[in-house]
Amino acid sequence: MEINIKEGIENTLTKTVGERDSAANHGSGLLPVFATPAMVAFMEQTAHLSVGDLLPQGYTTVGIEINVKHIKATPMNMQVRCQSTLTKVDGKRLYFDIKAYDEVAQIGEATHIRYIVESEKFMSKIK
Repeated sequence: MEINIKEGIENTLTKTVGERDSAANHGSGLLPVFATPAMVAFMEQTAHLSVGDLLPQGYTTVGIEINVKHIKATPMNMQVRCQSTLTKVDGKRLYFDIKAYDEVAQIGEATHIRYIVESEKFMSKIK
């Protein structure tokens, strides 16, 4: 498999914080605010989608490490924007810097590593 993914790839996703994104819903708290687990999932999704279409048929990426800071709370119904940048490609390891913002300020930042896998082979190993 030849990897034709280069550093500098960027992606931006936006979403409106809904009930299913709340800390109360995720069990990470009791307040009606954007949950840290929801922010982490949104960050991983943004990175994953930035390279998904560039992989050969039958390949995907899996998250293997994430280091996150949740800087500021975001209320329900506010729009959140997440931006990922691919900063390093080391074989099958992809390194990302990710930042998240609400309508007011930056709410989070992360470094994230994803690993390129062959989907069928990966799944056969975990069964």
